[in-house]
Amino acid sequence: MFDYDFMRYAFIAGIFIALISCVMGVFVVARQTSFFTHTLSEIGFSGAAFGVFAGISPLTGMLIFTMTSAIFVGLSGEKVGRREASISVFSGLFLGLGILFLSLSDKQASYATNILFGSIVGIDINNLYTLIGLSVILLVVVSALFRRLAYNSFDSQGAEYNQRYNQIVSIVFLVLLALTISITAQIVGALLIFVLLTIPASAAKYFAHTLWKMIGLTFIFVLVGIWLGLYLSFVTDWPVSFFITVIEALFYGAAIVKERMSASRL
Repeated sequence: MFDYDFMRYAFIAGIFIALISCVMGVFVVARQTSFFTHTLSEIGFSGAAFGVFAGISPLTGMLIFTMTSAIFVGLSGEKVGRREASISVFSGLFLGLGILFLSLSDKQASYATNILFGSIVGIDINNLYTLIGLSVILLVVVSALFRRLAYNSFDSQGAEYNQRYNQIVSIVFLVLLALTISITAQIVGALLIFVLLTIPASAAKYFAHTLWKMIGLTFIFVLVGIWLGLYLSFVTDWPVSFFITVIEALFYGAAIVKERMSASRL
């Protein structure tokens, strides 16, 4: 298996994807932004399709579309109703644009499938370098803002007394989320990336009782899901995103069972 360059690149990429997914995933769960995470993945598909149509890198198209959308949604305010309305508009509009861009391009339908669901054979050394570079940038920014993000995400009542920075922190977080989705979609695909940003962290919160333990456990869940998914995909020639989704769902199922067993003992 490791005789193939693309498999070595995919396994290395899995480490960096796990790092950024565990850090961002805990904040996605804490801030209850799973819906927007899914919407950004759809917008990422549109961006990648635009990149194909315009003759530029699909990753560049994803970054442009997702980051622009994140900023607009962040500027829409903190009111839930207003934000959900904005997200719904973006979701429908960009999904339609993605279909249009693909229909206007000369790429085959299989290329659209790779954008939507991922393809391990699409990873080359340039993709890996880009992934590592963007991952390092994201982790540095998150590290610099970690305390502010943690405070704003896990102490909502306390954050209400500090409205001055709330919108700024929210916009920065959404931009970082857009960057995360654009990076990780290279393996698991644009439409299923929300799996790695929601399910592992949701499962980890049932096992961990501190933020750092939750991050660490989320990292393990994501890394195991990616590596095992890559292996099973290589052996069976089935989509890697299918295996990753099933593995993460099993982790979450185990977490629910553990939580119910603990509750029954009380």
